[in-house]
Amino acid sequence: MIRSAGSVLWVAVLTLTGCSAAQIDEPETRTQDIVRRAPVAAPPVTTPRLPPMQRVTLDNGAVLQLAVKADVPLVALSASVRGGAVADPANRAGLAAMTAALLEKGAGSRDARALADAVADVGGVLAAGAGRESARISAGFLAQDTELMLELVLDMLMAPAFTEEEFERARTRSIESLKAARDGDPRSLIGRYGQAFLFGDHPYGNAVSGTETSLAALSRDDVLAHYRSHYGPERLVITVVGDIDPAKVRATLTRRLSGWREAGQPAPTIPAPRVTSSGQVLLIDKPGATQSYFWMGAPGVARNDDREAAIDVANTLFGGRFTSLLNTALRVESGLTYGAGSRLSRLSQPGSVAIVSFTATADTRAAMDLALDVLDRFKEGDIEPALLASARTYLRGQSPLDFETASQVAGTLTSLAFYGQSVDAVDGYDAAVAGVDADALNAVIKSVYPDRTGLTTVVIGDAKAIREDVARYGEVTVMPITAPAFRPGNARPNGAWD
Repeated sequence: MIRSAGSVLWVAVLTLTGCSAAQIDEPETRTQDIVRRAPVAAPPVTTPRLPPMQRVTLDNGAVLQLAVKADVPLVALSASVRGGAVADPANRAGLAAMTAALLEKGAGSRDARALADAVADVGGVLAAGAGRESARISAGFLAQDTELMLELVLDMLMAPAFTEEEFERARTRSIESLKAARDGDPRSLIGRYGQAFLFGDHPYGNAVSGTETSLAALSRDDVLAHYRSHYGPERLVITVVGDIDPAKVRATLTRRLSGWREAGQPAPTIPAPRVTSSGQVLLIDKPGATQSYFWMGAPGVARNDDREAAIDVANTLFGGRFTSLLNTALRVESGLTYGAGSRLSRLSQPGSVAIVSFTATADTRAAMDLALDVLDRFKEGDIEPALLASARTYLRGQSPLDFETASQVAGTLTSLAFYGQSVDAVDGYDAAVAGVDADALNAVIKSVYPDRTGLTTVVIGDAKAIREDVARYGEVTVMPITAPAFRPGNARPNGAWD
């Protein structure tokens, strides 16, 4: 990330990347105390509303979205290019992420240092990266520097340098980062192992940041080929929000983007994952580990599922806040962990739904058993009215915080366009959450969350000490944490995909 000097807690693992802002100071309230509490009227909530937006699709397919938010003299940009890790070749995991990261390392007439200086000199923020389904650029500048921001971002999109020197430096840094995570605290790795083992050779099983082996095999030519094949205007959604003159911004974007050539290949088609078996356990052996980290997951729901409000309420109750059922049971009541929670990965196709936590090696079986017991009770439904009301109120209170800044609004508008959703997904969210009743909640719980027999399990820990404990959850495959991969071989541990 290029940066000048000067949002719901994932309670399972507080320091993992990709998490929302932490909520670590919420009072530790026992589940039964919440259930006994009489339902109270929800406090007044400021319903989030996205600002009016101009949307234009250029002749070459680029989507431009412009919105005025003039409360402060700032401007933010969010851009997504369809592709991401799902476009990585089987033996080149991390290629999309490497290509996106190098966008920051020189573009147009500026080398990496000049680009960084241009941002720092005006107090701006500019970053690029890639996820499973897209490459992304985000920027935040003072309104008076809007033209500079657009120039830099468009140079990054259309004229990246991709020098050999910067490529070698970025590749080395990525490889060393992975090695350091395996040698030290592996909390940042458990989700990568989980996604890879669950989805196998489906595109969602690709290691977004790559592996030591795949990164070592990358060349600058691979990066150039990926850029030519997967970057183009027909894949682009770009949103600018803030204290702007929309006509002026639109003119600049239109003029520059109109000369960009199309990507050399069609955007990847992502099939729906279809797991045909489960009950598999991947044990990542970290000899001498004093803690075990576990991930128990299954395919979940897609981004455009029209039950979003009920899904969010369910996940809040199960593992999405400090007072969730999982965290209350595993941390507050039993003291088996510092955090336990649930994660939903919602993409174009159903991603994963997972329980994630960690515990002392000696408590591995107790913690995993308790997590599954909580899942069993959750699947029974019949959530107490007071608990349901609490989750609705929590979400309605948290939601406005996601749309306070121009950067948040820009990112939201880009994401909505990327996944083909309308602004009603935000503007109507508060009312939808308020309307989630017991029937809607129970229907989601039964259809979205798997039974314990439908889970795929990954555990990082001392195999010698815990293998017998984790064997109760399914057939065990052991691989060393030093192995430069996130799943064993090229197997499909969970069956075939459509």
